[in-house]
Amino acid sequence: MRLPLILLLPLLLLAPCAVAQAPQAGGQAQEAQATAPTTPPAATEPTTEEKGKKDADDWRDTRGYRFPAIAKTVEDLQYLAYAMQLREYCANRRVSDDFVRERLKRFSAMTGREESCRTLLDY
Repeated sequence: MRLPLILLLPLLLLAPCAVAQAPQAGGQAQEAQATAPTTPPAATEPTTEEKGKKDADDWRDTRGYRFPAIAKTVEDLQYLAYAMQLREYCANRRVSDDFVRERLKRFSAMTGREESCRTLLDY
């Protein structure tokens, strides 16, 4: 049982070295890139003010995220539940109009858009 383990040990130790020394694909493209003229760094570097603005804009960029944040999902579900309740109020003629308008006004303040019984269909 010890013999196979002893034979595998040198292979395991040499495997990372072989991977590191393997030739890279696209070697010609890398050589062409290395020999291509480059612009001086001073000409392409943004000023400190531009860097600060770019960093302020880019550091929380989430456009590439596949799913929204959990907080956004929870918020959407809460809006959905509240909208469904308001739709019941809108459909029930026994509920007073003043009550429904006041609840719609509160919901509008939460969502940031003007809500009515018709706009509740969006949820």
